[in-house]
Amino acid sequence: MKYLNTVQIIFITCLFFIGFQNNIDYRKLHSDALVVDAHNDVVQRILEGEDISKRTLRGHSDLPRLKDGGVDVQFFSIWVPPQKTQRSYFDQANEQIDSIEILIRRNPHQAALAKNASDIEKFVRDGKLVIMLGIEGGHHIADDLRKLEQFYNRGVRYMTLTWNNSTSWATSARDEDDKIGKLKRKGLNDFGVKVIRKMNDLGMIIDVSHLGETTFWDVVKRTTKPIIASHSSVWSLSHNRRNLKDDQIKAIAKTGGVVFINFLPLFIDSTYAGKERRMRERNKSRVDSFHLAQKRSGPLRNISTEEFLKDEYLAIRPPLERLIAHFDYVAKLVGVDHVGIGSDFDGISITPLEMDDVTYLPNITRELLRCGYSENEIKKILGENFIRVLKEVEVR
Repeated sequence: MKYLNTVQIIFITCLFFIGFQNNIDYRKLHSDALVVDAHNDVVQRILEGEDISKRTLRGHSDLPRLKDGGVDVQFFSIWVPPQKTQRSYFDQANEQIDSIEILIRRNPHQAALAKNASDIEKFVRDGKLVIMLGIEGGHHIADDLRKLEQFYNRGVRYMTLTWNNSTSWATSARDEDDKIGKLKRKGLNDFGVKVIRKMNDLGMIIDVSHLGETTFWDVVKRTTKPIIASHSSVWSLSHNRRNLKDDQIKAIAKTGGVVFINFLPLFIDSTYAGKERRMRERNKSRVDSFHLAQKRSGPLRNISTEEFLKDEYLAIRPPLERLIAHFDYVAKLVGVDHVGIGSDFDGISITPLEMDDVTYLPNITRELLRCGYSENEIKKILGENFIRVLKEVEVR
């Protein structure tokens, strides 16, 4: 007899509860709830000249679609690629914040920038999309605590201490994994400890997504306030270095923090990497021809390889149940107070089935109901957990 894996057990458990929750309108529950997504990379599309105040044909999100998906609070990720340029990461990050402020000024009836929980309450009552800012990668502060404070003053309310690249004061998951034996140090140095203290003092949430394990545990030892992982999933369900192991999830919960689940198939489905590799190998000649044609045709340059292989990717995209399994795993491990949504929309090219863009977010509410979660528990997962953390971290 074969043993059932964790995802199968969770799916069967959810099937058991179907019927108990059939009298609840999941769309109304989703609409009534405060919905928060802790990570979205749509700013990169704004930089390319897209007007996301209108419904667009590309990517996963824009203001109309965020409204259709029932999103009340959306974190916009501020991220500058860590390649060396003549212009500083700090200046480029500030230009990204400028672009968001311009978007809001041009669309004052659709969106507003929030800096605290009171702002969120007011803007939600006004029917506006609440935009909040998160910095992705400590390289943007250039080893300068004054720059960290300047970001806070502009509205940044969390910072991921590293992206895939390490800083001079914190090591990333990629570097701790790929550079075994080559790193001169791992974890936080003395300046890194000062960053933790400064973020706690300012009321800026510490984000541990992308961190190497050594850095993660250094943060846990030193923070005095709740921490988050804004876009990570569960290592026990998919062994990816960007995912969190059980002891890490427990440590985040012990601080009062939240794990916001990332939707990337590579993070949620342990079988996906192999399926994608084999599919790309089968289609190598087609892809090579497509790339050659792109060099000769302007319009083709805007089409990604994933779009070109859309039908092939459709066949290997994980079912929605695999995403829901990560929410359910964290909730069962540490409680419903410590899990939320961190989609990574517009930062990922492929999504699970039934999660094509932000308008599909109500499907999460539907599936959580099927798994037996109560309305109050679902509201915590959808957004109330984030609001609690924000209030606990805020300096009053």
